[in-house]
Amino acid sequence: MRMNYFLPKKTWKVLKHRLFFHIFAYQKIKNNFYSNKQKIYLRMGRAFEYRKATKMKRWGNMARVFTKLGKQITIAAREGGPDPDMNPRLRVLFQQAKKENMPKENVERAIKKAVSKEEADNYKEVIYEGYAPHGIAVIIETATDNPTRTVASIRSYFNRYGGSLGTSGSVQFLFDHKCVFRIAPKSNLSIDDLELELIDYGVDEVIQDDEENNIVLYGDFQHYSSIQKYLEENNFEIFSAEFEWIPKETKELNDEQKAQVLKLIEKIEDDEDVQNVFHNMAE
Repeated sequence: MRMNYFLPKKTWKVLKHRLFFHIFAYQKIKNNFYSNKQKIYLRMGRAFEYRKATKMKRWGNMARVFTKLGKQITIAAREGGPDPDMNPRLRVLFQQAKKENMPKENVERAIKKAVSKEEADNYKEVIYEGYAPHGIAVIIETATDNPTRTVASIRSYFNRYGGSLGTSGSVQFLFDHKCVFRIAPKSNLSIDDLELELIDYGVDEVIQDDEENNIVLYGDFQHYSSIQKYLEENNFEIFSAEFEWIPKETKELNDEQKAQVLKLIEKIEDDEDVQNVFHNMAE
């Protein structure tokens, strides 16, 4: 027996109309969602490959890694306290230091610098922006106890290698500011399920990095705390948690032009005050 025998014809027409409308609306929303998601994946996938191509060069020197982590630990301990149980950022840095085989005495020394008046290094995190040759945008993150010295050095590198140091905000609009977590995979949880779970916490992409045997999570930088909280509450092993400036679009250069840009970038990275260098040159 057909359902419309139990309802007035007018009521059945209204119900059918509403049903078709909701089905149509659902399909439209679904299509838009996957279309937008595909665009995000395309851009973020390129960003992942771009960052992966440069990561080993920048973290290849072990002493450089320890210096960088030491400054981050000192800053985190000074701002949030030396107790990792009460300082989420410091907790992640401890895990990262362990993964990088950073000696325990180096970690303890970094903490001591944060709490000891005698050894206090008043590090400040300062961001510099500018253009390398051929219009390549560059963002430089520093941790310095003397900003006057640091800006003079950075400016001299730009001038020497054909670039120009800009003002605050001059190139940031060309990048997305992201928090990036690298975590250990779980055998009983698929990438798709993890991504669905993390959408509500601000993660906009999840990538399986088979070479490093880890999972990379990207989210807007303001969602750092909520993402970390979820991961810790669900017993994920966090290898690292960082903030990165990921280019919205990369710029292609020929080999000769790339070499000119890389001379500047490598010179900047050699500066002991520099923590990270980000750029939008395709590699």
